[in-house]
Amino acid sequence: LPYAYNFQNLQGRYDVFHSKIISSVEEFKVAIESFVQSYGYIALFLIAFTESIFQPIPPDPFIAGASALGLDPFLSALVSTLGSILGGVVAHTGGWLLGENFVKKLIGEESFKKGEAFISRFGPWAVVVGGFTPVPYKVVCWVSGIFKLNRSVFIVSSFIGRFPRFMIFALLGSSVG
Repeated sequence: LPYAYNFQNLQGRYDVFHSKIISSVEEFKVAIESFVQSYGYIALFLIAFTESIFQPIPPDPFIAGASALGLDPFLSALVSTLGSILGGVVAHTGGWLLGENFVKKLIGEESFKKGEAFISRFGPWAVVVGGFTPVPYKVVCWVSGIFKLNRSVFIVSSFIGRFPRFMIFALLGSSVG
């Protein structure tokens, strides 16, 4: 009986915690949607910019929503791409500045060498794939900077990955709206 009681108590605490997280994410999502409705292209730029550095919600649904609400799909995709790439450059620079010694302390020598070999071999393609797929782009940005991927290569690869992705979401949104 004490075990069952503790399990029920633990389950209750988990349910409260889970509902608070879901509630917070939903409130954040509503705030961002309102931001897009109020500020249009500027909002898309800022959402894409911050997502490339730290914030967890991808700009895709907001790009689609903005296009559904009447913003030009091409401009929505382009503005979001530019914001995303500029945010990516900030993250890339942050990774570059963290430096080899800090990262080696954080992840270890062996993991560092594996990451460095991966970026050396697949650098531009890793950025294209990270920019187009659900792989978190912000991680690709930071890692590309940590392992010193050439900034110009990073920017071009980011555009190749991000613009088509954002264009797809913008066109989907405009077809619904």
